[in-house]
Order: sequence, then C-alpha cells, then structure tokens
Amino acid sequence: MSFGIYIVGFLILIGGLIYGAVLLHVAAQWIAVGAIVLLGLAILKGVTATRQRDPSQ
Repeated sequence: MSFGIYIVGFLILIGGLIYGAVLLHVAAQWIAVGAIVLLGLAILKGVTATRQRDPSQ
C-alpha cells in the first residue's frame, strides 16, 4: 500500500470525526487538538506501514 493512499484514507477518517464533533457542539479548540493528534498518528502509522525494508546482507 502506498503512503499517499494511506494518508488520504486517514484524512477522510479525520474529516468524518471532525464533522461528528461539530454536530456534537464540541469546542473548536478541542477539535483542532484532536485533528492534530490524529494527523501525527496517521503519519507515524503510514510511515511504518509503507516503509521498505532494507535487504539483509
């Protein structure tokens, strides 16, 4: 799986969670904090999931 596809999927997930939080009237500052944390998690998981392993010698 490519890193781009992984990040696009995670961005769709984050967008859905933001929309749900807005409908629940969560404060904007907490929505921003949650989005930043989830974006960081997406990058970490995306890199580890799509990283190419070095060939052993």
